[in-house]
Amino acid sequence: MNSTWQKLIGILQQRKYAATNDKHWLRGQKMKQARVLNEKELNALFRYVATRKYAARDRAILACTYFGGMRIGEVAALCIKDVLAADGTIKLEINLTAEQTKGKYGRTVVLADKLRKELLEYLLTRYSKNELIALAYSDLASKPLFTTQKSAGFSANTLTYTIHMLYKDAGFLDGASSHSGRRSFLTNLSAKSVPLKVLMELAGHRQAQTTMRYINVTTDMKRAAVELV
Repeated sequence: MNSTWQKLIGILQQRKYAATNDKHWLRGQKMKQARVLNEKELNALFRYVATRKYAARDRAILACTYFGGMRIGEVAALCIKDVLAADGTIKLEINLTAEQTKGKYGRTVVLADKLRKELLEYLLTRYSKNELIALAYSDLASKPLFTTQKSAGFSANTLTYTIHMLYKDAGFLDGASSHSGRRSFLTNLSAKSVPLKVLMELAGHRQAQTTMRYINVTTDMKRAAVELV
């Protein structure tokens, strides 16, 4: 094969590579980000959850994403010992290992009081207060925090599907997904002027650009901004 043909083949391969990358880029641009729920919508979602058979469990799962900013895979990977303190109360923080998170790094999830309340109320549907104290010292503490109707732990995929069906049945058909809670968490904190560095730490992100992609700029946020002029 002479040099002219080699050059021509090289040019064609480069164009094919560029076209493929452009196609992937366009597909990524067309993908919608998860819908952000406002306070009114979240309350409506919780009211629907209250009508379900596993209301306490489903509410606690959603609370982990909306009030803790947790990824659905992290929620699925939680064990009882991750949230339960030795005195039978809920810990102030969850220390996730690298195996429980997305990527190669562990992270700390700071628990708001209302999230701690949700987790405690959920556990009290399964155990009494006295049992919770004993549970912290038993092998059962290593069991999954959230379980299916067959008492098995969720995988990230099965929990994603469960949340998808919950949103669908609740009437949130436009873009709501298992990532909606995490996006809403960061958007709401940003609207309350929480510094970007703090948002990064709470989300477990190592790059500011990653955190910024999660934040949805709302009309109320823009109105509040211009009133500062």
